[in-house]
Amino acid sequence: MFREIAGLPGHVLIVHAVVVLVPLLALLSVAYGVLPRWRSRLGWAVAALAVVTPIFAFVATESGEAFEEALAERGYPADALQKIHEHAEYGENLLWFVVGLAIAALVLLVLTSGHPRVPRLPGFAVPALTVVVIVLAALSLLYVYWTGDSGAQSVWGNTL
Repeated sequence: MFREIAGLPGHVLIVHAVVVLVPLLALLSVAYGVLPRWRSRLGWAVAALAVVTPIFAFVATESGEAFEEALAERGYPADALQKIHEHAEYGENLLWFVVGLAIAALVLLVLTSGHPRVPRLPGFAVPALTVVVIVLAALSLLYVYWTGDSGAQSVWGNTL
């Protein structure tokens, strides 16, 4: 399922969505947390990104594993497979940080919704959750960079 899309390795196509969606989720979630007057404009985008981005990150991880298996089956060199394995490790960490960011962003959306069924929390809850969102956003941005860079290095090496 994750191996090919229209005859091309699925991973190569899907990672581009992750490279765009993760920074968008990170930046808009932080903006939502630190700019209360923009919340009404950003809420829908943060909600949509918080649902879609982890899905794409998961599919990218799974398609990457399938691609790694296909390369191993074709007899790819061991040193290249080691670089790809390091890239996969970054990708797995990225997935978990993106899932955490998405959950924190959704909880922040609920807590600031003003809905009557949302319990009244202490005044520090929203700022504390905003700090959690900022930390997870920073880690997600770092890992999307490290994952992408290690993937590019494993494909292109020093030829760029």
